[in-house]
Amino acid sequence: MKLGIQSAILDGLSFEEVIDFASENKFKCVELMCWPKGKADRKYAGVTHIDVIDFNSQDALKIIAYCAFKNVEISALGYYPNPLCADHAEAQVYIDHLKKVIDAAALLGVNMVTTFIGNDHHKNIDDNWPRFCQVWGPLLGYASAKKTKISIENCAMFFSDDEWPAGKNLAHSPKIWRRMFDQFDTEYFGLNYDPSHLVWMQMDHQKPWDQFFERISHAHAKDVKIDQQRLDDVGTMANPLDYHDPRIPGRGDIDWQSYIQKLKDVGYQGALCIEVEDSDYEGSLEKRKQALIDSANHLRPFIEST
Repeated sequence: MKLGIQSAILDGLSFEEVIDFASENKFKCVELMCWPKGKADRKYAGVTHIDVIDFNSQDALKIIAYCAFKNVEISALGYYPNPLCADHAEAQVYIDHLKKVIDAAALLGVNMVTTFIGNDHHKNIDDNWPRFCQVWGPLLGYASAKKTKISIENCAMFFSDDEWPAGKNLAHSPKIWRRMFDQFDTEYFGLNYDPSHLVWMQMDHQKPWDQFFERISHAHAKDVKIDQQRLDDVGTMANPLDYHDPRIPGRGDIDWQSYIQKLKDVGYQGALCIEVEDSDYEGSLEKRKQALIDSANHLRPFIEST
């Protein structure tokens, strides 16, 4: 298992500075964000640590050399838009950029892209399904031709009123994952597994490792704290941020010793990248860096124990 970081929380640093930080703090890998440059429409989005526009083999060689020099791997290239949004022209912009991220991942020899399926949040699952097939059939074909795996994060993307009622990522439950993988049974289609999302949805966050182990190609380490009094007051039909808060590992409800033991039991040896969305660490870049360090200090003893 390779403990790493997701680079979105290090917005403002260059690619080299992100790799330097990872190396200095003994992280084995980094999931590097590859959004188009420009202002993002949501928190933790829009971060660019590799600009994939006009990315070429010479750019790839420079990045590969720098990572080798610092002894840090790139676990994946990350880009998390909504390719199934209701506005088809907007969705096409996301699809086109996602292809550029796939191209860059192939040139770098990373061969892993982390992203969202997307969702038209005003429609139910069945009504979204034809569009899912229409968009993702060609995208997975494109990725397969580049021998690059698409690893889908299991976040519902329902955290704000404009994402009501269904969220902006279809791939949020085991039932839907089974249907997705039955629809497209290819080795280049997998999960970027984040246990915190199952916790706030009141689901068993360890159970999917038994059924979906062969599909989990990348993983996030993020915690979550449920406020039971708030949940008792508003119920699960409320905006989820009305009753839970994202936290770094060790500050939420997940028993990381038990969870990491589960990963060991099933034989997971891939990337486990710390993702920070903890509002208590947002005041400065130094605090955001400290969030990654504090997370690693909590997780490493469990990873390194035999």
